[in-house]
Formats: sequence, structure tokens, C-alpha cells
Amino acid sequence: MSWSQELPPREPASHDPPAPTDSPAPAALLAGRASGLLLHPTSLPGPYGIGCLGREAYRFVDLLAAAGQSYWQILPLGPAGYGDSPYSAYCSAAGNPLLIDLEQLVEAGDLDADDLRHAPDLPQGQVDYERLKQWKLPLLAKAGERFLRTAGGPRGGQFETFCREQADWLDDYALFMAIRQHCHQQARSAGRDDQPWYIGWDADLVRHQPEALRRWRQRVRPQWEARRVWQFYFFQQWNAVHQYAGQRGVRLFGDMPIFVSDDSVDVWMAPQLFLLDDDRRPTFVAGVPPDYFSVTGQRWGNPLYDWQAMSDEGFAWWTARFRRLLAMVDVIRVDHFRGFESYWSIPASEPTAVRGEWLPAPGRELFESLRQSLGPLPIVAEDLGLITAEVEALRDQLGFPGMKVLQFGLEGIGPDNPHVPERHVENSVVYTGTHDNNTTVGWYESLATPDKLALGSYLKTPVTDPAWQLIRLAMQSPSRIAIVPVQDVLRLGSEARMNTPGTPAGNWRWRLRAGQLKKNLLAALQEATDDAGRLPAASGERRA
Repeated sequence: MSWSQELPPREPASHDPPAPTDSPAPAALLAGRASGLLLHPTSLPGPYGIGCLGREAYRFVDLLAAAGQSYWQILPLGPAGYGDSPYSAYCSAAGNPLLIDLEQLVEAGDLDADDLRHAPDLPQGQVDYERLKQWKLPLLAKAGERFLRTAGGPRGGQFETFCREQADWLDDYALFMAIRQHCHQQARSAGRDDQPWYIGWDADLVRHQPEALRRWRQRVRPQWEARRVWQFYFFQQWNAVHQYAGQRGVRLFGDMPIFVSDDSVDVWMAPQLFLLDDDRRPTFVAGVPPDYFSVTGQRWGNPLYDWQAMSDEGFAWWTARFRRLLAMVDVIRVDHFRGFESYWSIPASEPTAVRGEWLPAPGRELFESLRQSLGPLPIVAEDLGLITAEVEALRDQLGFPGMKVLQFGLEGIGPDNPHVPERHVENSVVYTGTHDNNTTVGWYESLATPDKLALGSYLKTPVTDPAWQLIRLAMQSPSRIAIVPVQDVLRLGSEARMNTPGTPAGNWRWRLRAGQLKKNLLAALQEATDDAGRLPAASGERRA
């Protein structure tokens, strides 16, 4: 029986704002043995080229609850920029408009049913971002225009309230994206490549001068207004999914990239908080030195923070960023946690990450400030890569769980490897693999014969089902939380890999197909969860 057959369709959420949900205290969120699945919303199935915040999101929550899972882990939700990467968003506060469910816009009267009946034949198993944007963004523009022309009563009031409450980022974000759209269209017409704002825009606009902002807002007003409506759509739909998940006992496990994109409204709005030259170009950029993933390191290209300026402002930028994300999810995975202790600083002129230096970061000062402002923080520290004793000490002083990845522990098995199961600690989250790893089947197939034999020897049984053997191993780990990518539940190979670090294109495309998650897989997952004492009842919790 397929997933879509075994779970009844759920009526889409209304456009009324969701009622507040009583969420567990942060300390309780990461207490007790539990487990969950990793699947970004773009990877949900559905008929319109990309996963979205509609029926399939609710069905996935129902699936998690039915299989005894307590967490739905996702990737960052921002509007994906370079390479369609969620880790390179145009804004750290905004939501990705490509995730907006169009069926709900039809129900609200902002689109016509024919708009969806004439959808192009987009692929089901992966996202074709170029074709998707060509079809979906004009539809969103049409919906936004109709909303602004016809919205009144409760919806109009909700929109006005939303714009007022999000004014610290919304207006500038909408203007930034509207100008980007205008400049991108001009560049394409002239046969030029797209350029970031600090290269292609007029000097007064680059410097965020009030008169330039006023002039451009008038010039691109329809696009600016539409972008604000899109964010209204996104947050209403996301908040409804979040509320529904809470009612079903499923916690949303979000992700915060440590850095922001150079081509983002964050840098445009607050250049004083980043290491930039007089023309607003980055002088030093982020990355990591050569490691497991790349012999030349990873040159991410994000501008580095001016930590002294951040501290002088009382870390207000970070406080606002965490507050916004904590309103959207229950737990936050902080990406590249080691960068809060020290970070790899690469001169912007360097083409790779080989040449750089480690510089200190005020991680303890930052997180203590956040704790004073926001209270206890439900944070998981992504502590992978080159981790020093100082990074571990910062993580432990703050009390944050770290991460354990079985693929790292079971390739070249050694007694000093912190990812080997017998070295897992309770205050951690264990994964078979992450979004940056190969699938477990793909990983096992890539191992050399001696490593395969060593793995069988370690497991004390032949490796005949690598994905599920690692799933059960993760479930039995001492780690408090176990997270499994959906690709591993499905026993998929390298063709289903979500991301290959260091490659600029072809990532973030994989999608679950309708009917792939069979009843027997859900039953097996629940059984493995139960055997490991990770069902909600086993943790002293009760489902709604």
C-alpha cells in the first residue's frame, strides 16, 4: 500500500491565522529518547514540480506520527539563491516563495482553477528549477496582484498586521528582490550574466540611500508589493503546518546557516556588520580548509562578520534572527557551529579555500547574550569537520547536543573516532548520514572492499541491507535523538543524493515520489523505533 493510499487526504489549512500552539519548554524539546526523519519540503511529492506547504506536507506529518517519529528535520527555508541552495538565501528572514501551495491560492480566489489545470509537465522525481520558476513565479505574481486588488475584510487586516509586524525586514527584502528581478531581466536582454547587487547596481542604491530607495520603490512598485504578499502567503501556510505538526506531536527541527549570502538583503541593509570594502564588496569570505569532502576545501564565498561591530550592538542582529526562527520551528540545528569558536578566513581574492587562517569568534559571549534575551535555547550544534578541543568545550559549556554521523564512524573504523557508536554520548543527535552525505546505499557501494569487510566484521553480520542496518544501528545508539534521511528509509542509491559539497550545480533537486513510502517501510520504522525505546510513550510523552 502506498503512502498516498494509506493516509486520508487532509483538507488544506484555511487562510485564517493559526491559533497559538502550546509548545514544550526548550529543555523538554531535546529530552528523552526520540527519532525523526530528514526531508526538506522541496522534496515532498506533488503535481506541480516541487514540494510545497499543502496537502503533502500534512500527509507527511501524519506519516511521521503514525510511524512513531517525533521530529521532522528540514533544511533552511529562505528564498534559495546561488545554485538553488537553501544555504545561500537572498534573505535570512524570508520564506522561499517556491514552497507556497498554489491550491490554497485557488481556494482563496487569488488564482483560477484553470491556472493549475494547465500546469506544464514538470518532472516528479526531481525539481527542474529553471522551468519551475518560469511557470510558478508568474502565477504568484498574478495571485499577488489579485490579492492586492480584491483583498478586504479579515484577509486585508491580516496582511496589514503582517506587514507591520515584519517591517524590520519585509519592505527592504521585497524591494531588494524587485530590483534584482529588474536588473536580472536587463542583464539577460543584454546577454550579460547576472551580478550581485554590489556590482551591478547604482552607487546610491548600493549604499542604501533613502532617496534611491524611494525612487526605486516607485519604479518597481507592483513587483515590490507582490513580494510582500508572497511572504504573507508563505508564513500563513508555514504557520499552519507548524501548528498541525504540534497537534500531532511532531516537532519541527529547523536549520540556521551560520553565514548569510553576499548577494542578500542582510548585507545590503547592514553593511557595517560585515567585512566589506568601501564599495560594499567582501574583503574576506567564509569556508573551510581541505577536509573529508574536498581536497581544496570549500570556499563558500559568504562575507565574514565584523564580530566587534556585532558585539558593540549587543548582538541585536543575531537576537532578531534567532527570535524569528524560533517562532517558525521547535528546535534549531546551527550549521557550522565550529565557526562560533573560530572561523576560516579566506581573502576574497583567493579562488579556493586552501589559503586562509583561523580567527577567533565570540561564541560564548554571543550565546550567553542570546540566552539572556530569549531564554533557554533548543539548539543542536552541527559540530562536524575539523573540530578542536576548544570547539567541544564551547559546545559542552553551552549544553548543546552535538552530531554523530554513522557513515563517518564506519568508514575507516578506529577507536578514536567520535562517530563510532560506542563513543556516542547521550547529549547528541545521531544520523545515518546528513544532506551533505551520500545516501547510505550509495556510500556503501563506494567503499573499497577492505572497508566493506571491516564494516561486516564490526556489525558481526554480513552487510546485505546497508541502509536499514545503519538505521537500526542509529536507533540503538546512546544518542538521545536519531534522525534518518528519507532516502535511507527507501534504500535509495547515489541518484537520490541531496547535495555534493563543493559542486556548484545539480544539487537540492531530489524529490520523493507519490507512493514510494510503503506501509511495510512505515511499520518497519515504527518497530525499529519501538525496539530502541524511542517511541513517544517510551520517552514519557503523550501525543496530541
